[in-house]
Amino acid sequence: MRIGITCYPTYGGSGIVATELGLELAQRGHDVHFISYATPIRLDTTLDNIHYHEVEVANYPLFQFPPYCLALASRMAEVAERYALDVLHVHYAIPHSVSAFLAQQMMKRRLPFVTTLHGTDVTLVGVEPSYFPITRFAIERSDAVTVISDFLLEETRSVFGITGPVTRIHNFVNCDLYRPEKSDRPRPRLIHISNFRPVKRVEDCIRILSAVRRTIDCELWMAGDGPQRSSAERLAHDLGIAAHVRFLGKQDRIERLIPKTDILLLPSEREAFGLVALEAMACGVPSVAAASGGIPELITNGHDGLMAPVGDTEAMAGHVVSLLESPSRYEEFSAAARKTAVERFATPILIPEYERLYETTVAAAH
Repeated sequence: MRIGITCYPTYGGSGIVATELGLELAQRGHDVHFISYATPIRLDTTLDNIHYHEVEVANYPLFQFPPYCLALASRMAEVAERYALDVLHVHYAIPHSVSAFLAQQMMKRRLPFVTTLHGTDVTLVGVEPSYFPITRFAIERSDAVTVISDFLLEETRSVFGITGPVTRIHNFVNCDLYRPEKSDRPRPRLIHISNFRPVKRVEDCIRILSAVRRTIDCELWMAGDGPQRSSAERLAHDLGIAAHVRFLGKQDRIERLIPKTDILLLPSEREAFGLVALEAMACGVPSVAAASGGIPELITNGHDGLMAPVGDTEAMAGHVVSLLESPSRYEEFSAAARKTAVERFATPILIPEYERLYETTVAAAH
């Protein structure tokens, strides 16, 4: 098939999932066209069957805010016509599903589009009064809608009152790319990876490390960047553990980074799924996470990871200590985490679900 994909090209789960999906589809023989204002961070445009089309936005003095939504719609329609796309797949509702609907109306033929909701487009952005009506409209007008977890499925129905079909397709991981590797290090290493927004509760990671260090000499890597970085740095200094925290900034090769660590910290107030936890599991790195949102769909508490209530940093620190103090228990969790990734969330299991969805959506449009 010839598939157009639009996503946010910057750091964030929705763009990562969209990019990885496109790469997997291309390897399976599909022709994949990415349409966005910049090349997605994990996209290799030199690969066969992968194409990138930049969206250029005119910046006239009349426009206080350049109309990206309109420029994107025009580019979508242009690419779809020129390359005879079969379907558009947009990730994150605002503004991509709106632009896809406009592109569909511009076309001389029926071009179906699929919208995948990833979390904050439903729970945060979509519920803003200025965006709520257009978000609901775009979801309802999509030819197919997918969500990444059962949690988000319920949120979508309750927040927007969606009664039409919504398909849950869990996030996936390439277990050949994300895999365990032996790495010698002088002391245990924790890791947190996020965009450092308030919902990620990055300061909790600093508090967890401080509590763990009362028992075990360990360090923390903080990968990513965002508005909460400075407060996390300040807290590490105030607690006297700044020398044991490394702020790595944004990282492109997460699959190389995670295997160099022992435990992933995910204390988020809300996660629609927890993609980074899945990537860590594929690397044999168990997570200590907050039991929020879609996390319990991914982690089986006490088997391949450990969970605690949101904000309970002492309990999370206790979980970390319980794993690091017992090498045999840690190995059991590590092996179980890898097994979960391989048997439940690997690309050969989940990518065909998207392929079937495309086929039925295209068939229904003709």
